[in-house]
Amino acid sequence: MKLNRMTLIAIASVVGIFAAAALFFLPRMHERDAPCAVRDFEGSRFIVCTFDARRHDMRLYSRTETGDYLRGFESLQRTLGLETRNVRFAMNAGMFNDAGAPIGLYVEDGYEQKSISLTDGPGNFHLKPNGVFWQGMDGLLHIDTSDIYASELRDARWATQSGPMLVINGEMHPAFSEDGTSRLVRNGVGLRDAHTAYFVISSGMVSFGRFARFFRDELQCRDALFLDGTVSSLWAPSIGRADDNHELGPMVVVLDRR
Repeated sequence: MKLNRMTLIAIASVVGIFAAAALFFLPRMHERDAPCAVRDFEGSRFIVCTFDARRHDMRLYSRTETGDYLRGFESLQRTLGLETRNVRFAMNAGMFNDAGAPIGLYVEDGYEQKSISLTDGPGNFHLKPNGVFWQGMDGLLHIDTSDIYASELRDARWATQSGPMLVINGEMHPAFSEDGTSRLVRNGVGLRDAHTAYFVISSGMVSFGRFARFFRDELQCRDALFLDGTVSSLWAPSIGRADDNHELGPMVVVLDRR
């Protein structure tokens, strides 16, 4: 069939519109599906890594197969073996002692290796309320204060205790000032809903107040838990990052489901 010049121009215009639309939407789709993305807030920069429990698998690790504490992402890679190719990201996941052992509740694949700690003491871990990030056997995600977690029997598959809580039922931790003088590289985890967790690490030094507001105001998390500061580390293959400047304790790894 022979087409006249006006028809060809019209077809070319339609094709051009669709091509432009594709170029416009592709970056947004890529950013949305990327394991980790950069976000700016109140003059600070954060890397946000998303865990969707409906599409991804999460695990906690603290030891190698020989029983030694992992202490870093290189050991974690050796432990994962061929599954390394499925890693979306990994991060330090809760406070630990000098040997690398968790100092609070730690549950790995349904096995409670360390019981919950409700004692008082020094340091961030004991800045009450502290809390527990956990995933149930049903796959749902939770962040509870330690007292609430301990108030009844839980069916946890994975759990790590840390502290302090950053956001509690939509409110910042009562001990935080708006933008205090303690500034560190920090990482933590917050829940958007029962299926979605945001693991966040700051790109520079931030206060507890700004870090908590980032979870509450920018990421819309009603509950968030501080994981650590200073030693905060990220392994994110998609952005070519694998921190190795600190010895770590328990680690969380999120993998694509195959």
